[in-house]
Amino acid sequence: MVTRPALIAPEIAERYGRATSTVQRVWTQHPEWPAPVGKRGRWNTYDAEQVDQLVRRAFLRDEPARAGDPDDLLTVNEIADYTGLSPATIRADISRDRWRDPDETRDGVKRWRRSSVDQIIKSRRSYRRNPSG
Repeated sequence: MVTRPALIAPEIAERYGRATSTVQRVWTQHPEWPAPVGKRGRWNTYDAEQVDQLVRRAFLRDEPARAGDPDDLLTVNEIADYTGLSPATIRADISRDRWRDPDETRDGVKRWRRSSVDQIIKSRRSYRRNPSG
């Protein structure tokens, strides 16, 4: 009998560059999250292939929008779709002056060029856990 690889939450977090708390509190609460296949210590184990399929479909953003024109103007919601951040996170960063001024404001709607968003995201704190400590 061949056993399929199984992962625990810290391994899933490491594999996808996320915090263990994100895996535990958000990902495993998804209605399609696979059922545990066992336990390792205090951790539930999950089928690695099933986890990978769901994570790619539900949590990782494909980035076809990156092929767009650098001069495209994006609203907060479009930036959220483009970057994978939530609109609330973007609005919070704007209100805390962690986001540069918009490239254009028309009819009360703020818009940023795709190239500006790329620069902001590149300089933005990643919130990934430091593996050394």
